[in-house]
Amino acid sequence: MNSIIQYFQTQSADYFGMLASHIYISVLAALIAFIIAFPLGILVSRSPLGRALAEHLFGLIRIVPSLAILMLALPFLGTGIKTALVALVALAIPPILVNTSSGINAVPAATIEAATGMGMSPRQVFQEVTLPLAFPYIFAGFRTAFVEVIASTTLAAYIGGGGFGKIIVTGLGLLRTDYLLIGGISVAALSLVSGALLDAFYRSRTGYMRVKEPARQARGN
Repeated sequence: MNSIIQYFQTQSADYFGMLASHIYISVLAALIAFIIAFPLGILVSRSPLGRALAEHLFGLIRIVPSLAILMLALPFLGTGIKTALVALVALAIPPILVNTSSGINAVPAATIEAATGMGMSPRQVFQEVTLPLAFPYIFAGFRTAFVEVIASTTLAAYIGGGGFGKIIVTGLGLLRTDYLLIGGISVAALSLVSGALLDAFYRSRTGYMRVKEPARQARGN
């Protein structure tokens, strides 16, 4: 315990630097994955065959350990953050893509037909009916991906990518239990806090949608 206290007294700047780096890499990887996976999920949801192929393909990618993807990308991209991002994005794409496709396909056909019968265009149906109803699935996929990315960002330290993996790797090399505890607890705490913040956002968003719908109906009347 004394060594942990001493670490924060003498190396707090390094710690917060690793924290900032870990958050930066995780957020960037999750956003890139969402930008790629969300439209792909919409696209494959329109074809049962495309959906099955995409789910199997990205399911296979998800089986491959992140460290293995890092090692495969290393000869082509070198060391640093960009190589770590490749592995983390590959890890984050499957849950977002699959949940987006599943959420869109879970919308009842009768609901879409009713919206179309009210005179809504296909674009309006998608934006105002399909996406809001699919939102819980899509958000769950993003939350899963983001928490997994935070945990896996520790691997970035093996190729000079930064983050809390740096102190964990140092602890392994020097056989420093205090370093391992600091790194492991920090990653776990960051995952829990991120999950709680995303849950709070989800509750606020769904609450806003529940308030918005009666207001829209009142305007229609």
